Amino acid sequence: MHVLIVEDEVSLANELMHFLTQEHYLCDWAFTGREASEKIAVNRYDFILLDLGLPDYEGLDLLRETRQLEHEPAIIVLTARGALEDRIEGLGMGADDYLPKPFSLLELQARMQAIVRRKFQVKSHVLEFRGIELDSMARRVTYQGNEITLTKKEFDLLHYMLLHRKRIMTRLQLTEHIWGNVLEDSYDSNYIDVHIKNLRKKLAEYIPNDWLETVRGVGYRLVA
Repeated sequence: MHVLIVEDEVSLANELMHFLTQEHYLCDWAFTGREASEKIAVNRYDFILLDLGLPDYEGLDLLRETRQLEHEPAIIVLTARGALEDRIEGLGMGADDYLPKPFSLLELQARMQAIVRRKFQVKSHVLEFRGIELDSMARRVTYQGNEITLTKKEFDLLHYMLLHRKRIMTRLQLTEHIWGNVLEDSYDSNYIDVHIKNLRKKLAEYIPNDWLETVRGVGYRLVA
């Protein structure tokens, strides 16, 4: 998952980035609302962790602005504001959750996982596809009890495609969510193609190789 942390408290932002990176999230950080607005306009984030008390921007305005975009990242409001009115307004404007400061990092992670389950309509952290089971918590992939050894990038690619199994994923989208921000006119799609080739080779020992369709000139799509 690609996460944007919008937080002007440097120590908290560093703590969030360190924790989430260890949990295999890909993180960006914006210190100001203006910087956050620019990042959100050009990148497709899965999560935005939004502090309302920014030095140059009203956090609720940034929330409203984000909800007008074509893609809709999940937004968790992180703020010291405890007033009920602020919580109601933020949730009413499209925030997915609200976590008052100070908060537990483990609680934040649990809330993010709950949002992922709701968003992608999955009931647990184990995703199944044609006999393969992917455990996103243990980061294990198995087939009929036999573990399939994948690299970190291969696991992340498979996980992301399983979550978006009903969509065609472009090479640029996959690159952004595995390697981070890229410029559309300079990225090398060969990075994705090589990892897809290796992933196909490893899974071919367990399922027919028609599980992933190459959409010419676009990207890839899972085949049920």
